[in-house]
Amino acid sequence: MSNMRKEAIKQSMNRATINVENTGGRSEIFGTHVFGQDRMQQYLTRDALNSVNAAISSGSKIDRRMADQIAEAMKAWAMSMGATHYTHWFQPLTGATAEKHDAFFDLMADGRALEKFGGGQLVQQEPDASSFPSGGIRNTFEARGYTAWDPTSPAFIYGTTLCIPTIFVSYTGEALDNKAPLLRALHAVDEAATAVARYFDKNVSKVLATLGWEQEYFLVDEALANARPDIVMAGRTLVGQDAAKGQQLDDHYFGVIPQRALQFMKELETECVKLGIPVKTRHNEVAPNQFELAPVFEEANLSVDHNLLLMDIMEKVAQKHHFKVLFHEKPFAKINGSGKHNNWSLATDTGVNLLSPGTTPMKNLQFLTFFVNTIKAVDTYEELLRSSIASASNDLRLGANEAPPAILSIFIGKQLNDVLDELEGVSQGKLSPEEKTELKLNVVGKIPEILLDNTDRNRTSPFAFTGNKFELRAVGSRTNCAKPMTVLNTIVAKQLQEFKKEVDGLIASKKLKKDEAIFNVLREYIKSSKRIRFEGDGYSAEWKAEAKRRKLSNNASTPEALKVMSSKETLDLFRSMDVMSETEVKARQEVELDTYILQTQIEGRVFNELVYSYIIPATVAYQNTLIRNVLGLKEIYGAAHKSFTDGPLNLIEQISEHLEQLKKNTDAMVEARKKANAMKDIHKKAFSYCEDVKPYFEEIRKHSDKLERLVDDAAWPLVKYRELLFIK
Repeated sequence: MSNMRKEAIKQSMNRATINVENTGGRSEIFGTHVFGQDRMQQYLTRDALNSVNAAISSGSKIDRRMADQIAEAMKAWAMSMGATHYTHWFQPLTGATAEKHDAFFDLMADGRALEKFGGGQLVQQEPDASSFPSGGIRNTFEARGYTAWDPTSPAFIYGTTLCIPTIFVSYTGEALDNKAPLLRALHAVDEAATAVARYFDKNVSKVLATLGWEQEYFLVDEALANARPDIVMAGRTLVGQDAAKGQQLDDHYFGVIPQRALQFMKELETECVKLGIPVKTRHNEVAPNQFELAPVFEEANLSVDHNLLLMDIMEKVAQKHHFKVLFHEKPFAKINGSGKHNNWSLATDTGVNLLSPGTTPMKNLQFLTFFVNTIKAVDTYEELLRSSIASASNDLRLGANEAPPAILSIFIGKQLNDVLDELEGVSQGKLSPEEKTELKLNVVGKIPEILLDNTDRNRTSPFAFTGNKFELRAVGSRTNCAKPMTVLNTIVAKQLQEFKKEVDGLIASKKLKKDEAIFNVLREYIKSSKRIRFEGDGYSAEWKAEAKRRKLSNNASTPEALKVMSSKETLDLFRSMDVMSETEVKARQEVELDTYILQTQIEGRVFNELVYSYIIPATVAYQNTLIRNVLGLKEIYGAAHKSFTDGPLNLIEQISEHLEQLKKNTDAMVEARKKANAMKDIHKKAFSYCEDVKPYFEEIRKHSDKLERLVDDAAWPLVKYRELLFIK
């Protein structure tokens, strides 16, 4: 056993459980580190409080005088909590968050010191934009970018720093982040959904998109993880023979949480609750060392911020417990990967979930309206929604081990399928009194009863209706939820606009009553979007063939999935909904392609290091031991003896074959990388990495894993799956 591996295992075995202090009930500490309504009422004047709340509810601007008051109050609260610095906390196109800390401390002209934080520092700052991905929006010599306060997501204290959630835009005004397009998409769906909701309730004045994410992750011992160059550099194991015991017994799922993991979870949840993240559920997931954490539903923008903050907290708390958190979608081969299911719905300011049926036929018609329009939106833009969850790491997860396939389809259950089939058969035009009674009482009126037992869930469905929400199951564990939420809310907003236009047109031109017009339009939507509904096994070869017949896309790789972003339909959509300009959309496509290339390039380089610096030297050293053994046997028994021909010599030959193939494929992969790197066109380069470089990864892994089985355990240099996957 290599010294590095031996020392890592020794450290892992010596881990002591960290006792976590019991902080009492969560309600007592919830949001104590957040400048929310309670804190604002305590520190702000009435005018300042009204100004912030108006900005939150209607997007109205906060004038400079009020901004100064708010900043002063925010500083006073932050310093009372021990904060010494402030930062604009934003989401550049790296997929993570960014921050630059400034002290409240400043000097006056006469040399005296004071704590200073004004409205100017609160509302806007100017971080360097040149080193963040921009997709060509910014040249590297053009540094100026701006962060601007987002009052809809409250400031919070993290450590000793006041963090102010902000958007990030270029000097020329284009969004350089994931938050600004999300806010625009949420505004679009608010306006479109409110207009449609007012068909059913004139009191509705605002609709919020809600999001509840389910964060899956792996915990591995920190020392063991640090002994694996592939985990350190790529976030996953590039090689590794699967352990004899993995998840085949289904004994980890919902099992007793290991004590070390539970101590980590307790401290994590305490820190989350202080920061207003309403974490509620924790449990073991299917794979060994895999877990899940989920919160209560929140408004989508705040929920996205909380998820990004959570991942940062997880990594910091994990270090204290000598763990490393793996957010990679497929850190281990042949067991489940990790997703981040996005549970999405729409809620009115009158307290109604628009994707939940009510107690009357009219309320159920409201449910059907938003239900069918969502299905229609996903059917129309299924390729675009697929592109929003595309990444090199998620490509490895999709299509196996309970992860949905790359083909976008919608599962709604047999009962709701039957309802839609009945509605599809409704006659066009005006309805007779008998038809209205049948439709409202016997079809629409029965929906609440149907949803009491909303059939089995389909674990292979990328987009499933689960009672009062849609669950986008295809989102990857480390994806920023803002990306799929921007797309989903934009396409639903666009579809609701079209729906209202058609309904109003029928009412005006055909003199149909409102409910008749709604039924007529929904009937056509049900018929035209039927291809996206699928109830069966998403993994089957039959579904792939059927999906092709239905003309659904099957973009299995990220380069394929991202092509749609520059299509005329996509550009027209985002432009018409005022979510992103053509420049902003194409910039994101370029950033995503570049990220795909760089992540794959890094993995290729790590493969090369593993093969030449670890696997080949260790294998050759063991092979030399076998050769010495063979020479000894030859001296004792002679070259023809059975123990010589069938034993070590045969093993030497097997090792030699795999060594040859390992080196051959590694060298070929390096040459393929060189050719790809020479390409100037980013689209061609991404496809080259996908089609010419990545196929070698599996070949290299295959021969490495064969060698792991053949080489003496004491000689193998890398920490093995059986050591990584079971918390001691």
